[in-house]
Amino acid sequence: LHDILGVIVGMVVVLVSLSALLTRQRDPSLSRWLAHPKTNAAKRATEVWFLGYGCFWISCFAAIIASQVYLQFTEVTFFVVCGGLMLPLLLQPVFAPSLTLDQGKPLRERHSFKANVWIAVFSIIGNYWYTHYFYNVLGASYTFRSWDVNGVPIPMFFATHFYFCFYHTLSNMALHKVRTTYCAGSQRLFFETCLVLVMSYITAFMEALTISGFQCYSFEDR
Repeated sequence: LHDILGVIVGMVVVLVSLSALLTRQRDPSLSRWLAHPKTNAAKRATEVWFLGYGCFWISCFAAIIASQVYLQFTEVTFFVVCGGLMLPLLLQPVFAPSLTLDQGKPLRERHSFKANVWIAVFSIIGNYWYTHYFYNVLGASYTFRSWDVNGVPIPMFFATHFYFCFYHTLSNMALHKVRTTYCAGSQRLFFETCLVLVMSYITAFMEALTISGFQCYSFEDR
């Protein structure tokens, strides 16, 4: 653990050093984490919604893992809990478009709807095919009772959706901050590439760390 934390600290130091070589935009007021509230209001509202809901499902998962109540879950319970946490994200574009300032637009033009479709496609592909990378390379396995598709528990498809809505918002914020703070060019492109690699490493570490408390997931040479 200490070695990995040392690697992460080293990566962050390198990123900070690289950022010193970039040229800042002349107008510092352009720098922002979220989309512009006037030119891209729906996207900004969707980002705020995903972040706010992220705090909710993370709290729910933390309570479930800490209390170990999941050890009593059945196939139905896992399905209902994960599916129930996913549903607000899927239903919001249809029944509460005003939450993301998409009211008055056709469904297919609502930013929150398009974001959900993209995340759904990405998470389904990742679960259906790429989960087997963890099975085959790491010898990972899920041991909780569940219905599955292609050897992957169906609740994982649901959980991945709300995970990715949160993760993608955070990564998008970081990239948006870079692009609105620094001038375009090869140096900024290199910095963005390094930033994506660092965020990927940190995400993988955090997922491994947080799932270590989940007794229904294991892998070889733990």
